[in-house]
Amino acid sequence: MSLELKTQPLRYVLAVHEEGSFHGAARQLHRSQPALSMAIRDLEERLGQPLFEKNQKGQLTPYGEYCLPRFRELIKQHDRLANDLQHVALGQQGRVTLATVPSVASRLMPEVLAAFIAEFPNLNINLHDENAEFVCRMVASGEVDLGISSVWAQDEHLSYTHLFEDNIGVVLHRDHRLANCDSLQWQELQKERFIANGTSRLLKKTAAASLVDNNDFYISNMISLLAMLEAGSGITTLPSLAFPVDNQKLRFIPLREPKLVRQIGIIKLANRSLSPSAQALEQVILRRLKGATAL
Repeated sequence: MSLELKTQPLRYVLAVHEEGSFHGAARQLHRSQPALSMAIRDLEERLGQPLFEKNQKGQLTPYGEYCLPRFRELIKQHDRLANDLQHVALGQQGRVTLATVPSVASRLMPEVLAAFIAEFPNLNINLHDENAEFVCRMVASGEVDLGISSVWAQDEHLSYTHLFEDNIGVVLHRDHRLANCDSLQWQELQKERFIANGTSRLLKKTAAASLVDNNDFYISNMISLLAMLEAGSGITTLPSLAFPVDNQKLRFIPLREPKLVRQIGIIKLANRSLSPSAQALEQVILRRLKGATAL
């Protein structure tokens, strides 16, 4: 039968050795001397050897000399592990992985993550920016703890918590004939060269579906898409967050009809608990982004 060691009697042994007597150890530990002596005696019985000389209560036996550094190392390891476990349980230590759509990653996450790091400086964060479909896939596969995205498709394995809505508008060159409009309706775009992108799926099942069905290009990469738009090669629709506000060549014009929004929320596995560190990040995201409709 293997021997199980409790750390408290080991601490008593170390205290007796450091103080030079049972009386001094009891005073230091705020324990009664009989209780301390009884605990050490019980430890000696289970070990099968005395730790202290009988006539000199603070003097270690040769076996006690052998045990002392090992007791000390065991307690150090125990305390280090207990401290680590407590910090992880409180969300103060560990690693959290997050995937977001690029517009959220670039426009919103810097401020959110700065606040998170200030509150939880010992947590490590891995951030991935991917399109909405891939964000959902990464969450579903367990590759990341959390996702911030629109839901690509209904999936019973995923849980969605709504954060905010992102208005859809038309993006075109500043020299375009429609560039001075305050808003647009889809009929005004029918004769334009339409460049579809990943978010164009939001036009499906609306009166403007024909714009996507009859698109001239499909470009998923945002850098390439903006380059085509800046060259005057066509127009597209984008969520307002995805539009680069400092771009001097392009304009974002709200789409009045159909009125469309992109739903953005936190995505996580439906039937699995988050790690403490991921729970901490989720709470910071909720505090910072929930209800942020004026974007």
